[in-house]
Amino acid sequence: MDAETLLTTTRSVRRKLDLDRPVDPAVIEDCLRIAQQAPAAGGLLKAQRWVAVLDPELRAEVAAITRTAAHQVWQHYAHLADTSMFASARHLVDHLDRVPALVLPCMPGRRPASAAEQSSFYGSIYPAIWSFQLALRTRGLASSLCSYHLAGHEPDVARLLGIPADVTQVGLIAVAHSTQREFSPAARPPVGEILSFDAWAGSASLG
Repeated sequence: MDAETLLTTTRSVRRKLDLDRPVDPAVIEDCLRIAQQAPAAGGLLKAQRWVAVLDPELRAEVAAITRTAAHQVWQHYAHLADTSMFASARHLVDHLDRVPALVLPCMPGRRPASAAEQSSFYGSIYPAIWSFQLALRTRGLASSLCSYHLAGHEPDVARLLGIPADVTQVGLIAVAHSTQREFSPAARPPVGEILSFDAWAGSASLG
């Protein structure tokens, strides 16, 4: 698979995860090895920590916490979501306990207060998260970032997995083999609608 195809067809997969096929821990390790080459702020280059949850009982407990958090979030924001996207997200949450691997990227320390520090803090792990997902794709696996538990239930997952209180969980990545082999580029706005040179152009509205 060439780089452009990989970058334009790697989707957030929720409905097409193989819930019955185990994920080899060695594959997670290998994909994380690749992800560690992603760019990061110099001082935070070695700060990442990752927790892979493979034990079925632990996965079920993490899924239950996530499900509780998701329903709380949906009460406030579900009406703003696209119907098909919401249905897809709900499908994943409803079956999260059956996803073979749940991977939590973490950063030691708590979220900084200033925007500049937050940029370095999160910017030092999100490129690695995306690289991890791309590496999974090259090995026939799929993933989806499903982080509802961060909305008020991060401490619950921390207690369950023994994550220290001074460590920030950045997300939860559902990982499984994919039941779909081929993916296509998704519909996106033309570049001319989102790009301007040398000065801001267009409306500030996201609609």
